[in-house]
Amino acid sequence: MKLLINTVCAAVILVPMVSHAAETVSRAQVIKELEQLEAAGYNPGVADDSYPANLEQAKEVLERQKNAADS
Repeated sequence: MKLLINTVCAAVILVPMVSHAAETVSRAQVIKELEQLEAAGYNPGVADDSYPANLEQAKEVLERQKNAADS
């Protein structure tokens, strides 16, 4: 029984650590993405109700630019 409890505890601790390690994003990558979004029209400093729409619009602009560059 103690072995089972130890195994479950180890799994609960290790699974999130392993999954998080697979998704590692560097600070430079985050800054680069933010700069790209700001160049596409996103303004994170604006304190109004346009937050989700503003971000989504900037993502769409980036996606259109990427598609245009690929074709």
